[in-house]
Amino acid sequence: MKLQILHESVGRIRVHLCTYGKMTMHEADLVQYYLENQSAVRHVRVHERTGNASIQYRGGEKAKMGIIRSLQELQLDDQKVELLLPDDTGRELNRQYESKLFWHVVGRLCTRFVLPAPLAHVITTARACFYVLKGIRALAGGHLPVEVLDATAIGVSVARRDFTTAGSVMFLLGVGTLLEEWTHKKSVADLARSMSLNIDRCWIRSGTEEIEIPVTQVHADDLVIVRKGMPIPLDGIVEEGEAMVNQAAMTGESMPVRKEPGLSVYAGTSIEEGELVIRVQATVGETRYEKIARMIEDGEKLKSNLETRASRLADRLVPASFLGTGLTWLLTRNVTKAISVLMVDFSCALKLSMPLAVLSAMREAGYHKITVKGGKFLEELAEASTIVFDKTGTLTKACPKVDRVVPFGPYSEEECLRLAACLEEHFPHSIATAVVREAAERGIVHDEMHSEVEYIVAHGIVSTVEGRRTVIGSYHFVFEDEGCVLPAGKEAEFDALREQYSHLYLAVGGELAAVIEIFDPLREEARTVVQSLRDAGFTKIVMMTGDSERTARAIAEEVGVDRYYAEVLPEDKARFIEEERAAGRKVVMVGDGINDSPALSKADIGIAIGDGAQIARDVADITIAAENLSELIIVRRLATLLMKRISRNYRFVVSFNFMLILLGVFGILAPGTSAMLHNGSTILIGLESMTDLL
Repeated sequence: MKLQILHESVGRIRVHLCTYGKMTMHEADLVQYYLENQSAVRHVRVHERTGNASIQYRGGEKAKMGIIRSLQELQLDDQKVELLLPDDTGRELNRQYESKLFWHVVGRLCTRFVLPAPLAHVITTARACFYVLKGIRALAGGHLPVEVLDATAIGVSVARRDFTTAGSVMFLLGVGTLLEEWTHKKSVADLARSMSLNIDRCWIRSGTEEIEIPVTQVHADDLVIVRKGMPIPLDGIVEEGEAMVNQAAMTGESMPVRKEPGLSVYAGTSIEEGELVIRVQATVGETRYEKIARMIEDGEKLKSNLETRASRLADRLVPASFLGTGLTWLLTRNVTKAISVLMVDFSCALKLSMPLAVLSAMREAGYHKITVKGGKFLEELAEASTIVFDKTGTLTKACPKVDRVVPFGPYSEEECLRLAACLEEHFPHSIATAVVREAAERGIVHDEMHSEVEYIVAHGIVSTVEGRRTVIGSYHFVFEDEGCVLPAGKEAEFDALREQYSHLYLAVGGELAAVIEIFDPLREEARTVVQSLRDAGFTKIVMMTGDSERTARAIAEEVGVDRYYAEVLPEDKARFIEEERAAGRKVVMVGDGINDSPALSKADIGIAIGDGAQIARDVADITIAAENLSELIIVRRLATLLMKRISRNYRFVVSFNFMLILLGVFGILAPGTSAMLHNGSTILIGLESMTDLL
């Protein structure tokens, strides 16, 4: 692709894609998502009408030249580029509302300045009928919402032949409605895209074998195998097995649902217990996005508690506006002053600005690769005082490494690693990934050698290899639960294992075969993040891990947490969180694994690491990317600033509109001016609520 550099500054470049004049929306989306997947790119916007792309990047000249080379190499007919696109990019939605807003403004200008007055009055009266009928329907339903107030204000203006005021009120109400719809739908679409699945591969049954293939290669009627802790990649019907499926991410159900042969399962849900063989019905692209978007639209989870209270208060203020209008007329006998009160209400601005502020904050979080599933979670995060961290994959890096494999039985080091990788690849977790990666780096091929695989949360894996029971997992699981023993004469070698490392134990036929020493390096930013969270208002920072006391103590001292707990089980984490909540503290739980899901669901706010287990992301209320824990600081700041904005908006709406009412009562403002200032301030505060917080 040919391109021309139009402008550049530090960390920013704007280019014209010379291959195109005006691009199609699909071509612009392809370029957009291709660039967003470049590691050096921070933010990009592609303008299809001009064929230009504005790119913000991290790094210096080398990073910039890498981006330019990537664009030059881009082929839009490449199928790999097509796969980068989500189900819906939102570009068409933006163009739709831009056009609606443009023609709405043009229509008002024509009515006000171009059309003859008699014709303009007829059009204004016809449009007023729509608002009056809407108000009558609301009143007939036994309610007195803001629609009744709008209808009364517009109807009275038309009756008094004040067509300019009526037209201005309807124009400003229309602009406010369009902006609210646009921002709401865009925020829902952004959130739905961020919540959509990111599953690249899955296991299918081919004859008597299990084969791992890309999800894009799965066809209808293929048999997909999904085990405990794994996401269901595609819609289908259960063919074999029984399982408890967590459908919270799709249906909002809090409790897992039992699935057995003949029942439907849905992409985006996860298995908590059991194993299923699923006959695929809908392949990639036919599910996910629309269902998630519909779930968000239908649910109340977008709303914060403060926003809900403001909306209820807004409706309760409508009768007060009518009462103020009546009292003004009774006291002054001046219709103009009474109508000035009628033209002003508190509810429009409250109902517009609060949702826009919440949705915009959620959208802004998405810019930082943070998925927030509801405004109420931001409100609770702003108030939280306790934060609990899992260790492995959370405070430590998400990619632990195998330091060495220590064989104890008749098997060689290579044979032990091959067997461990063969078992662990079925259950993606940071430790399992380290084992599989080490085998790949050593060139060890680990074909399927086992029968059915069973995963026991926070303990390990059980299978049968060549007729012998094979287990891999923690010390407690292998030696205490499974009753495995140390080979004779290996006691000294076993005691010499380095305690600063995490240990993964492999046993075959009831006897220890090997110990894999895992080095799980601490995240470079962990200590800084912990201190920043303390500065941000968290008064209790806790680390909980299943690792040994010695390992946990070393990490806790290095990170600087207030308290740590070692050798804990999933239920211990959940119990601690329940105790904190019972003491009146709002609790945040940060984790990445299957064993963290009970605690994530019990916490006021569950935060999952992006590359962790799917079920952890499903249960969590917020998901951050895996690259950097500093996103915890970002989302905390976002939450705090959002609550400040909502409170500020509330104070402004009440004080400004009360001032307009007083000015109208004393005859300083005419009804048309009151309406213009009221609706203008509503739009302005709505636009301000859409701006970035950070």
